[in-house]
Amino acid sequence: MTAQVLEATEEFDIVIIGAGISGIGAATYFGRELPAKSLVVLEARDSIGGTWDLFRYPGIRSDSDLHTFGYEFKPWRHEAAIADAPLIREYLRETVAENDLARAIRLRHRVVEAEWSSDDARWTLTVEATDADGGTRTTTIRTRWVFAATGYYRYDQGFAPDFAGREDFQGEIVHPQHWPDSLDYAGKKVVVIGSGATAITLVPSLVSGPGAAAHVTMLQRTPTYVMALPRTDTMALRLTRLLGPRRGYAATRFKNIWIDRAVVKGLRTFPKAGRALIRHENVKRLPKHFDVDKHFNPPYDPWDQRLCLAPDGDFFASIREGTASVATGAIHRFSAEGVVLESGEEIPADVIVTATGLNMRLFDGMPIVVDGAKVDVGQSVAYRGMLLSGIPNWAMAIGYTTSSWTLKVSLICRYFIDLVRHMDRHGSDQVVPVPEDGMERRPVMDLQAGYARRAERILPQQGVTAPWRMAMAYTEDAKALRGPVADEHLHFGTSRRDASEQTGRLHHA
Repeated sequence: MTAQVLEATEEFDIVIIGAGISGIGAATYFGRELPAKSLVVLEARDSIGGTWDLFRYPGIRSDSDLHTFGYEFKPWRHEAAIADAPLIREYLRETVAENDLARAIRLRHRVVEAEWSSDDARWTLTVEATDADGGTRTTTIRTRWVFAATGYYRYDQGFAPDFAGREDFQGEIVHPQHWPDSLDYAGKKVVVIGSGATAITLVPSLVSGPGAAAHVTMLQRTPTYVMALPRTDTMALRLTRLLGPRRGYAATRFKNIWIDRAVVKGLRTFPKAGRALIRHENVKRLPKHFDVDKHFNPPYDPWDQRLCLAPDGDFFASIREGTASVATGAIHRFSAEGVVLESGEEIPADVIVTATGLNMRLFDGMPIVVDGAKVDVGQSVAYRGMLLSGIPNWAMAIGYTTSSWTLKVSLICRYFIDLVRHMDRHGSDQVVPVPEDGMERRPVMDLQAGYARRAERILPQQGVTAPWRMAMAYTEDAKALRGPVADEHLHFGTSRRDASEQTGRLHHA
């Protein structure tokens, strides 16, 4: 490894942190709508794609349809509406190529600290860059704006509880976030611990195709709602044939936004009816006499946590075919031969997959310093779901948890563009939202999922009314983020240096 080198400072108008689906989308919007602004995208990993490049476990796919998960400016042309990760990675590479973004993206550039100065209204970012040969160098970048498209989980570490007896297990233990290419599970017994989207994806994938496992058991502490939906949207195909690729895509996107909204609102408004409907659909797809109420009857209402999607019912099919099963119960310990439950039952395993979730971390855990004081992001309040109190000229891209992530990112980007233009027109170079004293607050992620509850202390907060409430519906945000740019909650200003220069010019005149 070569020695660390310190490089000179560069200046940009906008720095986007992260080259995943949010960062690539933001770079496209800003490049098109703010062409006079200098822009760079800093990506810590050695390739673009974020989540869709990091996760390589079998069957990884979207949990939303690509007509809403894709960008509004780039039609999704593949027949499959629920897409596997390789198709999504190709879609992102096409977006980069079509919009000439490669020149703006710097791979292996990790932002390790961000420091704001109100004197000159600039962020100074400390960046560690790694060369292909492993050598590192440190540089600083000054920028007027930071657009943080880092997601909300740790890329280097998934969440894995400390299971007793872990060292006794004689087989392999893997976490989906770090799936080894060399893992051989062919003909073996696999236990997948967890019942979220990752587990629901893994189970049918592990028992299908060449090198399939002999049997997979999904071991869950509590059940999850699982719904089967078609992998192919036949209506989308008809609309595309009728209207052409772009208008057909727009029509499908509009259709799916409203269907999704109706489903979420309906299930939350009528939870008992929703529970009964989901149970009815599960019964139809599971073997006769299967204990549905034990394994598919969560103790919470629909959409208190995300519903899991089974494209074409593949998860249920693997159970019907006998290649997969579900076990529900608390884990006592790992043994040499598998997993022992508190009930005393032992589930044999050659491979254990801990699909136990994510470790959340906003902005890659970097220190954020404003005028010499380190900011506790957990005490900040989100404004319109994107700006943060106490942090000037900083926007974050956090998508929806109850529908397609990218839908919100598109609205955030449009508001960001409007805000920058507003500030240019009025001669402002800094803005920060300021909440009212004593305002009621609650966690920014309004879900009961374990990963959300574990992260309440480190994630921003939200209020209970607009514009401080984190809307989770596209239709609501479409109004809030396309409305007037400025209100009484936003405090605009001019850098102290610029103000003194203007005063000096007036005195000189």
